[in-house]
Parts: sequence; structure tokens; C-alpha cells
Amino acid sequence: MDAPKKLTAEEKRLEESRERKSHWKRWGPYVSERAWGTVREDYSTTGTAWEFLPHDHARSKAYRWNEDGIAGVCDRHQHICWALALWNEKDRILKERIFGLTGNEGNHGEDVKEYYFYLDSTPTHSYMKYLYKYPHAAFPYLQLREENARRGKHDSEFELMDTGVFDEDRYFDVVVEYAKASPEDLLIRIGATNRGPTPARLHLLPTIWFRNTWSWSKEPVKPRLAKGPNGLQGTVINIDHPKYGRRYLYIENKPSVLFTENETNSRRLYGSSGPLFCKDGINDFVVNGRIDAVKKAAEGTKAAPHYRFTVAPGETVTVKQRLTDQEWPAGKDPLNGEFDRVFMTRKLEANEYYERVIPSDLADDAKNVMRQSIAGLLWSKQFYHYVQREWLDGDPAGPPPPAERKNGRNRGWNHLYNADVISMPDEWEYPWYAAWDLAFHCVPLALVDAEFAKERLVLLTREWYMHPNGQLPAYEWALGDVNPPVHAWAAWRVYKIDKKQRGRGDRAFLVRIFHKLMLNFTWWVNRKDAEGMNIFQGGFLGLDNIGVFDRSAPLPTGGHLEQSDGTSWMAMYTLNLLAIAFEVAKEDPAYEDVASKFWEHFLYIAAAMCNRGHDGESLWNEQDGFFLRRSARERRRTLPNEGAVDGGADPSVCGRDARFRPARSHAVVQAAHGVVYREPSRPHRQSRVHEDDWPG
Repeated sequence: MDAPKKLTAEEKRLEESRERKSHWKRWGPYVSERAWGTVREDYSTTGTAWEFLPHDHARSKAYRWNEDGIAGVCDRHQHICWALALWNEKDRILKERIFGLTGNEGNHGEDVKEYYFYLDSTPTHSYMKYLYKYPHAAFPYLQLREENARRGKHDSEFELMDTGVFDEDRYFDVVVEYAKASPEDLLIRIGATNRGPTPARLHLLPTIWFRNTWSWSKEPVKPRLAKGPNGLQGTVINIDHPKYGRRYLYIENKPSVLFTENETNSRRLYGSSGPLFCKDGINDFVVNGRIDAVKKAAEGTKAAPHYRFTVAPGETVTVKQRLTDQEWPAGKDPLNGEFDRVFMTRKLEANEYYERVIPSDLADDAKNVMRQSIAGLLWSKQFYHYVQREWLDGDPAGPPPPAERKNGRNRGWNHLYNADVISMPDEWEYPWYAAWDLAFHCVPLALVDAEFAKERLVLLTREWYMHPNGQLPAYEWALGDVNPPVHAWAAWRVYKIDKKQRGRGDRAFLVRIFHKLMLNFTWWVNRKDAEGMNIFQGGFLGLDNIGVFDRSAPLPTGGHLEQSDGTSWMAMYTLNLLAIAFEVAKEDPAYEDVASKFWEHFLYIAAAMCNRGHDGESLWNEQDGFFLRRSARERRRTLPNEGAVDGGADPSVCGRDARFRPARSHAVVQAAHGVVYREPSRPHRQSRVHEDDWPG
């Protein structure tokens, strides 16, 4: 028997985090790349989220729900945030956030128009690396909007590279690296390299701020940032927050530190009175030279040291900072040689960790692709905050919301309370979770952090996410929409990956999520099988709702769609739950009865696709040799030929993860092999189990 492998340093940190001995994942890249243009920040009458809070307002409007920034990090509750801001002395505004076109501006929908790369990350974020490419020239905001507006859906997109701002390599490579000396001690290193042929000016403004929680709280407690005394080699910003107490941001050298408040600039946005010092105060001071835009007193809720450089061609300028809970004694430098040694150690530990995760037989290029792909997943973890009842009531710091909102988007989800770190489909284009995207993310995430994957899968089934009727929340634009039921598949895959890694399965996780998934399965059967014939309907069920019409909306002809893809997903769902039931039945035979229920339901669905309600109608299309969805009008009258519509599904997906090997003694195994169903009273089930000539 092989001796157990010695844990790597990163694996030890994961184990300490799993056992709650050390909170290595408290700080991470949980700051979104876009908080403007989201449903959460939309208080409009018509639900036009992109237009209600556009990019041009983002620098001046204090967000209520969550923050955004470039290469940003924060604690898991997003009380304290840090991100990078830049200025090249050409832009009309500071570069504080990633720019892109809204869903109505892009000729192919929303589209980020910047170049940035997630280069590396360990699962505990003990080491992270991010690259942003910043042009020397003024950023072409207007040109990108106007040219894409001129182009149609059949034209290519007009990208940042097409504007010419990167010609002759006239840009900066800005690299931000993080290394944790301890769970509460975060080291930050910024390096900016001039790739162009001539010297170029660059302002670096690493910014620390608090998410504004005081403007909408009944009992506001305002945290404070304040400049501390200068040390031998630098200075410090003292950070006082009610949850975390005193923290420190140590700053290399002794730059001027600019302070303002994370408050909405009501004068600029609404033409009304408001706070004197606002979120955009540092921008107005640096770019517009407004001395009165920042505070004379060195304190506030948003602050940034102001570094100015002239960078020669090929030269790299570096800035160090340290965000920590430790106070350094006078005369000692927190950014000295020990700082660099921590970075070197964490990078070596990251290499050691990924040597164990990534298959050794891959080519070096493939190894790099896999490692950076995992980094992208880990960097896409985001603090997501959405309390639906409070959101419907409106923004206490703004005008009263229109009454129409009460009957608008997400009105039936008053129980929803989201305030967690969740994996996002994309931190700019889709900075909100989607139920099936999250399920898919959790499978590769389990390769590096099975605990996080399991926690997120369970999270979506908790009472403050899952609807009381058993539905999983789809995504913030329409919580009540329907995503493919892949949660059970993901849970089963994550369980098996974790079991292979640890040598034992997390049965408690499997049982816990199984019970909640049975509620969700029941919702599908009761709500999405309109005629009770095991043919299912829904919106985002196959091609992500890409079709000639919106499958989430009622048909213009009346009736509903009988969907082969939705029905195939449900067949797969039954087999996923069957596999889980088999697994937990190994230790608790009571689950055998539940397993037989899902096998039985699978046979019902499989039969219905070829013989809907025993009336001879089938979703099989002989001409195409494929299952297609059909339209069924009211009064249960199916349109046989003209009712077939574009789109379908491959039912073979149903069996692709149904490989389970339960104990042969289980009675339900006999059922699964057709023994129980070979009885005179159930010939309809026996006849379809293994027939090779069955369509599809």
C-alpha cells in the first residue's frame, strides 16, 4: 500500500481553512469588475438597468450592493476594499474600473473593451497575479461607442485594438501581485512596465475604501481611514472598522495621500445638494486639479496614495503596500527584505501545488493553459449582495422608487437574501451568478478547492436562496426563469472528485444536498410538466435561449412548447439523483426506495419522448433523425408537423454520468436491471428498457 503523500504548503492551508482553524480565504479577489449597469443598482420604473446607472455615473455614485475595481481584493463581506487606479495624463477620467459597452450599445450585446488577464492564483489566494494593459494615449471611450453603434449584428465588433491606441506598443503592462504572509497579512506589489519606444507619464493610485453601508442602515456606524505617522521608509493609513477593529495599510515611500468620502456626488448626478466630499473627489483632484475635491484633514472613507512617474522605454517602476492586522514597531520596515521573501516563497509553493494538480504528461504549454484557466475561475469569485425585499423598497439615500417596481422584476422572491462569495460566469459581462453556470463552475473548482465547490452547491439550495416552492434562483435579471437542472449532476461529480482526492466520500454533503434537490425535482415535476405527461417546458433549457423567439415568454400562438431538450435534462436529472441515492444507500438502506422512484421516473420520461401520453405522438423526427421540440396549443391539441420547431436535444446525455456500481444485493439494483418491472401488471415499462430499435 502506497504511503500517503505529504501535503504541500497550499494543501495545508486548504485543510486549515476547511477545519476553520485559519481563515485563509477571508481575503480574496472578491471585488467585481463591474457593479454599474446591474439589476441590483437599478431603481428605474421600467427595469432598464444598463441606462439607470451607466459607466459615466459609476465614478460618482456610491454603490449600495457591491463594489468594483481593477485587480481588486476585499474581505469576504466586502467591508474593506483595495483596487488599482491609474492615470496617463491623457484620459479625461481616472482609470478606476474596466470599461465596456452596454447591452444596447454593443452590436452583439454587452461587450468588455479592455485587455486584462488573470495570470495566477492559488485556491486560498495565498498568491495571485493579474495583468492589465494601459494605453499611453487617451482611452477612446467615445470612439468605441460610436463605431460599434454604426455596426450591425452581421458586422464584426470594433475592438480597443482597432482604435490604434496600442500602435508601436505604446502602453504599460501593469502587473499586480498578492502574497499572504498570514491569513490577515496581505502583501501587494505593483509593477508597471513601459512597452513603448518613448518615455511616458504614469500616475499610480492604489485605492483603499469602505463599501458604503452607512447610508442605507437604520443604525449607521461609519468606519474611518486616517493617515498615521510616517515611518523610516514609508507611511501608513490606519483602518478602523466596527467588524475588524484596527488594521493598517503600509505604503512604500512617502507619497501624498488623498482622502475623500465614499458618498454619492448628488450635485453632479442630480443637480441637488449633497456631501462636499464624494466618491469622485480623488478623480477631480488628480485629473481636473480641483484642490477642494479632497479633504484637508487626512481622514475619510476612501483614500489613495498618489505616485507620479516618468517611465523610460522598457523600464519597470514598482510600488509595495501591505494590508495587515499587525502594527509594526517604530524603526522597523514592513516592506523590507522579509516582504520579498514572502513573495518568493508563495510563488514556489504555488508551483509545488500545481505540479500535483496538473497532469504531468501534459505539454508545458497545455500545463500553462490549465493553470491560467484555473486562475480565471479563482479570480472570478465575487462578493454578491442582493436582498430582494430591501431592493424592492428602494434606495433610502435616493428618491422614493416608483410604485410599479412592486409588480416588476423578481417580485415573487421576497425571501431572497444573498451576501456571499460566489463564482461568477464573468466578472464584467456577467457579474452575477446563474444557477447552471455555477453548477458547471463547481466541477473544475473541485479539482483545486472541493470544499468551496461543495459549499456553493449547497448554498443555492438554502432557504434564503431556493424559493419556498423548490425552485432554484436563475439569475438576477429574472430569478424565476428556468435553467437546466444540472445541480445534481454537479453535486455528484464534485462528490466523486473530492472522494478521489481525499480517499473517502463526503457523505454528509451528499445527503444534505440530496434532500434539497428532491424539493427542486418535485418543483420541476409539478410546475414544468404542463399536461402531466413527463414532457417538460422552460426557457433557458438547451441553447441558452438562443432561438427565433424567447422560450421563457408565452407563445404568441397560445399554448406551450413540448421541449425535447428540457425533457432530456429531466431524464438526466433522474439518473443523477438515482446515482446519489445508490451511494448513500450503501450506509442507509432506506434510500433504496427513493432510488427506485427515480429509476421509475426515468422510464416514464424515456417512454414519453417516443409516445407522448400513449396517443402516438412522438418528439422524434424521422427526417432529421433527432428529437425536436414541438408546440402544443391550448386544449391539449398537438400540431403534428408544422408544430415541430427549430432546436432539439441529444437524449444520450442522460446516461453520460450514470455510471454507478451499487452493491448487487440492493433490491433497487434488481429494479434497475428490469427484474422488478418484468411483471404482468407493468408490461409498458418492460417493453422499452432495452429495445435497440427504439427511436434515438
